[in-house]
Amino acid sequence: MSYVVPANTRIGHIHLKVSDLDKALAFYHNLLGFQIMQYYGKSAVFISAGGYHHHIGLNTWHSKNAAPAPVNTCGLYHTAILYPERKDLAVIFKRLTVANYPLSGAADHGVSEALYLNDPDGNGVELYWDKPKEQWPVDGDGNLQMVTEALDFDSLLREIE
Repeated sequence: MSYVVPANTRIGHIHLKVSDLDKALAFYHNLLGFQIMQYYGKSAVFISAGGYHHHIGLNTWHSKNAAPAPVNTCGLYHTAILYPERKDLAVIFKRLTVANYPLSGAADHGVSEALYLNDPDGNGVELYWDKPKEQWPVDGDGNLQMVTEALDFDSLLREIE
């Protein structure tokens, strides 16, 4: 029998190579709102949502002042940050809009609603919330049928009116 990872397993954190900690923190801390938990010398910082030791590590150990990685090579496609409620996604969407921060995309995937953007180093970031499981689209046999449809921004913003 093949091994199946335990159901409660989750991704604990990501650690990103960045070119400049201050620019990275302007995005992840000042704009997205992650809390600084600890600086690790002058070349790394650990940030968190809700006081966890760290959800994201940022470092310049091998990447200080480096150019972004080429798009069409192997590597991380994006980091997905899951918000607990649709209202939370609406709040961050409004923050991005007010800051005039560009989105690279947005979608309703049937199972979730998502905003896509890049951090200052070109690392892809998905900001999303999951719809309740009973709303997920399935076919007649009960197989999941994710989609990519237009995100209803007006409906999203009504969450915070």
